[in-house]
Amino acid sequence: MQYSNQKRLLVAVDCIIFGFDGSEYKLLLIQRGFAPEKEKWSLMGGFVQETESLDEAANRILNQLTGLHDIYMEQIQAFSRPDRDPIERVVAIPYVALIDIEKYQRQINDNFHAHWFPLKALPKLIFDHQEMVDLALNKLRYKAAFHPILFELLPDKFTLPQLQAMYEGLYETKIDKRNFTRKLLSTNLLKKEKEKDKSSSKKGAYYYSLDEGHYKDNFLSIHNFMPKSEIFFESN
Repeated sequence: MQYSNQKRLLVAVDCIIFGFDGSEYKLLLIQRGFAPEKEKWSLMGGFVQETESLDEAANRILNQLTGLHDIYMEQIQAFSRPDRDPIERVVAIPYVALIDIEKYQRQINDNFHAHWFPLKALPKLIFDHQEMVDLALNKLRYKAAFHPILFELLPDKFTLPQLQAMYEGLYETKIDKRNFTRKLLSTNLLKKEKEKDKSSSKKGAYYYSLDEGHYKDNFLSIHNFMPKSEIFFESN
């Protein structure tokens, strides 16, 4: 049985994959392998299969590209303009994914000609993918101000200067070091390691790691990582 007088409509998911290399944010893009816009730069995406939920499709597509499982992903609003795809009517649901670039590099799938681009130097993207990226970045800035989601971008061990650079890069602003460190340590999310990173100075900076149990228990807690003056974007 089918609904009468209804036309076919395809549903796709697109993965907006952010990474941080220690100094700047990057976006993982692929070269589209078919027309239209063949060989142009695109988000990693695909159509939702008949037996899949949206989340299952997004996880499948991300795994095909990176080989990674259990990655932080969050669905954002649908893109449904009737003419957004020149071939057929396609409703696209973007997902934001945050991954550790180092883990990705060890498991890259070369079939998609994937490449990391700095957020400040993105190539022209197909269809409305740039709008998706802009929306995802805006929502990431809002959520990261209150929840520790940016830790998903970090390797297992990291320094406080690396953490500060990560927040400063996202908000494109300078943050007071003492206030930031005090707020961060007061969350009890971090464990101080014995070894230091001496790549930047003789004195070095201690490595920290996440207290996994505390991190999971407090993932949705409000921590106010950023001062209100820096939260200058929309929440919806």
